[in-house]
Order: sequence, then C-alpha cells, then structure tokens
Amino acid sequence: MQPNFTVVDLAGMRIFLSNDDGIDALGPDCRERVARRPNDDIWIVAPEKDQSGASHSPSLSEPVRCRSLGKRKFAVQGTPTDSVLMGILDLVSAPRPNLVLSGINRGGGNLDDHITYSGTVAAAMEGTLQGIPSIAFSRYTVRRDRAKWTTAERYAPDLINRLVFIGWASDV
Repeated sequence: MQPNFTVVDLAGMRIFLSNDDGIDALGPDCRERVARRPNDDIWIVAPEKDQSGASHSPSLSEPVRCRSLGKRKFAVQGTPTDSVLMGILDLVSAPRPNLVLSGINRGGGNLDDHITYSGTVAAAMEGTLQGIPSIAFSRYTVRRDRAKWTTAERYAPDLINRLVFIGWASDV
C-alpha cells in the first residue's frame, strides 16, 4: 500500500510555532525569524515558563490558561502539549495550521534516549497527532551561554524547505 504524502508550499501556508523552553526563550526568536522568511502567517503559542523535560504530558489536574502577548502570540500556563492543543483547537482561527515547528531547543540536544523526555519533541508529536505535519528542532551546545543561534538560523530554512518539498506520510 502506498503511503499518503502531504506536500505544502511554504509561502502560502499557516505556520504554528511552539517550544518547551518558554515563550521568552531565545531559540523561539530564532525560529520565528526563520519561519517569517517565506511568509507572515505565523501563530506562536508556547508555555509561559520553561517546561523542559515535560515530555508528552498534558495538564490533567489544573485548568490550562493562556494570555495574549500580541497579535497571534500566546503564553500558556501549561506544558508544550497543552500549548499545541490549546493553540490548534482553541486559539488559531480557521484555517488550521499547515505546519508545526517546535524548538529551537536551547539545551542538551535531545539525543539518544533523552528524546522521550523532550517537550520540544512532544510539541511536534502533538501537532502530528492533530493531523498537521510537524518538525522539532534542537541543537547541542556544551555551554548554554555560548549558543550560536546564527548556525540554526542559517541552516533551518533549507532543512524546512527540503522536508516540506519531499513531504512525509500523514501519520509521521
């Protein structure tokens, strides 16, 4: 059986941004600049504070609240999973996003078995579960204070374009 592939045009798509490092983290600023290159239909919904290591955990015992930080930008009192769910199901006006970009993670790189703890990866997983092609970005650095965001900013657009151009199965 042939898989169902989705190919989208970056210039005409609605892009949803999230992360696990918090709405004010530097990585998302870099990712926002990357996403704005092809278009300006960007929605940002991310945890209000750092939720690194939250994995794919929704908030079950507390209400999830959010506050608007400007046009199409929201801080959620909850996990990365909460942010994606609230953003896609409640905050983003129709049409739904065409692509979810999560990260760029500022920390340990989400390598090896640590990927299962990653809120960055979980946000992309939730986007996929909502039927939206999703990509999680992470970078590795030994010292957080010496992060080179310019490297991610240089290579991420090409990576996004290549992945979107080749498409992927709708359940990946």
